[in-house]
Amino acid sequence: MTLKQLPTLLICIAIPLVIGSISGFATAREVGGWFRLLQKPTFNPPSYLFAPVWTTLYALMGISLYLIWSSPKNAARSKALQIFSLQLFLNFSWSILFFSFHLLFVAVLDILLLWLSIFYMIVLFKKIKPLAAYLNVPYLLWVSFATVLNIAIWWLNK
Repeated sequence: MTLKQLPTLLICIAIPLVIGSISGFATAREVGGWFRLLQKPTFNPPSYLFAPVWTTLYALMGISLYLIWSSPKNAARSKALQIFSLQLFLNFSWSILFFSFHLLFVAVLDILLLWLSIFYMIVLFKKIKPLAAYLNVPYLLWVSFATVLNIAIWWLNK
């Protein structure tokens, strides 16, 4: 990477971080209010864990975005960038559906689509730049856990 490429890298990292920050800011009141009143499974992590985990995952997402963005322009790259955008939209939507609208079951559907889109993104990224795919494995694992957690919370509060 050259100094000339640094702004692109920073923008790519900023995109998921900003999207995540917006959803976090938009839902912060509900996290401290409504969410605290819900029944949660015993494996629900402490609240302080979410911010550092998501910040790390968004940064890794941004680095992987940079690796794909920097690859030669072709149909595979275009498709990978589209799926990246889709998964980021579903990620943002989940927070709004779950925390702002309290639609626990709709959030389950969203997170299942999110999981599928992340998996597909990893498959597409691996064909272009394997490192970009591997950087998203922790994201897939965390969303796998979050999916189970979301289903459990929905089940306990339906």
